[in-house]
Parts: sequence; C-alpha cells; structure tokens
Amino acid sequence: MFSHLSERLHDPVIYALPVVALIILVEFTAIRLDRDERKRFDARDTRANIVTGLGALVISSVLRTAALVFYAWLYTSVAPFQWPADAWYTWVVLFFGVDLTIYVYHRMTHRIRLLWAGHQVHHSSQYLNVSVALRRKWAQWFEKLMWLPLPLLGVPPVLVFTMHSVHLIYGLFAHTEKIGKLPRAIEAVFVTPSHHRVHHGSDRVYLDKNFGSILIIWDRMFGTFQPELHRPTYGLTTQIDTHSIWRIQWHEFARMIQDIRRARSWRDRAGYVFGPPGWRPAPDIREAGPSPSTHSIPS
Repeated sequence: MFSHLSERLHDPVIYALPVVALIILVEFTAIRLDRDERKRFDARDTRANIVTGLGALVISSVLRTAALVFYAWLYTSVAPFQWPADAWYTWVVLFFGVDLTIYVYHRMTHRIRLLWAGHQVHHSSQYLNVSVALRRKWAQWFEKLMWLPLPLLGVPPVLVFTMHSVHLIYGLFAHTEKIGKLPRAIEAVFVTPSHHRVHHGSDRVYLDKNFGSILIIWDRMFGTFQPELHRPTYGLTTQIDTHSIWRIQWHEFARMIQDIRRARSWRDRAGYVFGPPGWRPAPDIREAGPSPSTHSIPS
C-alpha cells in the first residue's frame, strides 16, 4: 500500500533549488544593472520571499507526506479503479486533472476569505520577480485537501504530487517582468508572464483574473481571462507595507478573528469566514468597505 512513499523524497522542487537560486541571482543582477528597473526591486522584499519560501517548503514536506499516506489508502482501498502509472494516457489525465484542480482551488482561494487569509501571502509583495514565486503561505492545510478527487478517481497519488511540483517550478517562469508578451499561439494556450502579471495586479480590471497554472484555457473557458492592458499595480488593494515574515503570514487571519468577535450574529460570523474577501453584513456595506488587506472585490 505504501511502497511508493519513499518517492516523496525525490520531489522535483528539491532538485530545482540550485537552479532557482541561480535564476534569482541572474534576474537580480539584470535589474541592478538597469537604472530604470531598480525601483522594481527591493532587497528586503526578496529576503522575505526567500525566508517565507524556505519555511513553506519545510511545512509542505511534512504535510504532503501525511497527505500522501491518506491518499495512498484512498487510491488502493476506495478508488473504483486504478490508472496504471506507466501508461501514457495516465499522464494525459494527470496533466489535465492537476491543472484543472489547481484552477478550481486557486479561484476558491480568492472567493472564500478563510482560504484567502492564507493565499494573500503570495499576493502581498508590491513587486513581481522570480523570488515572489517563493512567497508561499505556511497555512497549507486546505491546499493538501484539494487533491482529494484525483486519488478517488484512481490517479496514483505520488504522480499527483510530482506533477504539482512541476507546476510550482513552471511558476518561476511566470513571475517576472523581464519577459514581454510571447507569440500569440503560446499566449492562447499557456500561462505566460504577461497573464500572470495580470493575476498579481491589484487594479480593479485585473482583480480575480487568470487563475491558471500552466494552461490559460480554463480562464478562457470560464470567463476569468484578462489580457494585460498596462503595467499592473502589484500587491493587495490596501498594502500592508511590511517585511515582517510573521505579519505577512498571519495579518489577515488576525483581521478575520477581529471581525468575527465584533459580529452580531452567527450568520455574520459565517460570512466573515466563508464569504468573499471584503464581505460585510448588508447594513454595514456603505460604512465599512473592503477589508484593508483584501485583494478581491466583494460579491
């Protein structure tokens, strides 16, 4: 049942770390040598990104190992059939299944405040460079549950996590301003730096757009695609202006708890947790406005 658990140690992300460091160094050097680009980089922000990323990697390793045990049991004991790990069609199902799962979950993180409280970490930088790809949340408990449908459908869990690591590595390519728009055929199918710059924009026209991981086709299909019209304003709709690792990670959870304590009913408490970021009870909408750290516009 658990014969493949040791394969978790061969996470592609681990092997990619030296390359990631090299890419960050090359981009940093390119920005420093270009006077017009220097204002788009902050060493303190990059340091926060790297420290946050290392912490997230440790937490992810522990949680993913635990999740792998659970998913291995689902795969072997509950799934009605099992896709063979060495079949080409399994990898086709795996690729599209993981990509669609990430799109759905990513969209949920922008529309449910409890999930957004963790995901906002990735959006809190006011810059966009390769190091921002490392700026990941430590509150990863929901992220591990998003893979539940795949092992239940017989997709080998080890392959699911391996493919997710491939997506994380691909994300390095998307977090940069040094690459402009690519040929139209590529822009039509794949997530490009131009698409992902839009996703990190806090401008109203860019909010809650371009959730795709490798493929942009889901955004085009489900009405969340937005082309890049101008250079985005990066960060949250109200910036937190801090390089504190702890505040970056937990400030939105703290605000959510404050809102819950001030709520007058259980319905309002549920709204503050499961409603979209910026949600307020109807009588308070005109007075309160969106939460200071929200990246999304309330429904």
